[in-house]
Amino acid sequence: MERKSAAGSIRNTERSKKKFLDAVGKILRTKGYTALKVSSIAATAGVDKKMIYSYFGGIDGLIDEYIRLQDFWSKVTTEEVEKIKPKSDDGGRSFMEEMLLNQFDYVYTHKEAQKLLLWRISEPRKALRKLTDTQEENGEYIFKLLMDPHFKENAEDFRSIMAIMVSGLYYINMYAAMNGSIFCGIDVNSTVGRDKIKKAISFLLHQTYENL
Repeated sequence: MERKSAAGSIRNTERSKKKFLDAVGKILRTKGYTALKVSSIAATAGVDKKMIYSYFGGIDGLIDEYIRLQDFWSKVTTEEVEKIKPKSDDGGRSFMEEMLLNQFDYVYTHKEAQKLLLWRISEPRKALRKLTDTQEENGEYIFKLLMDPHFKENAEDFRSIMAIMVSGLYYINMYAAMNGSIFCGIDVNSTVGRDKIKKAISFLLHQTYENL
């Protein structure tokens, strides 16, 4: 009976933690990051606000956990890359193509990710700085594993190109979500328009590998 009771308690805790995390996402989507207050999160979650401190150590810990779960590149950890076992004989080209295409779709379909991006360029916050540092650590591992050995003395040029592509894909999705779907005459919210962007991603990446 004690085991069953303990298991039930763990399940209840996980459910309550998920309610808090879902509440952060709902508030972020509908009201923006300035509305993320302990009382509003607890009210949206329907859970006593004291539990935020019990489960996460406070609102900063809760938001830290939410951010970690939502960001695309933070999920591309060294452990996940090792599980994927990307090909190295093409200098990481197929891996990067898949990652860029997945990033493009992920940010488009996850409104919370869009809000996080806006938050990151609007306010200095320890949790957001930590997110950036995590992204850079994951990226550094990938570059050193696959791209740096392939491009050698041109490795920094490749990194510069990737910086433009990654940030450009972020911006296109946010622009389409906030200010209208037409960008350079392409309807980014349409299937046809998004397919054109994806073909451009593949084209630019292939040209980089062929000519750099």
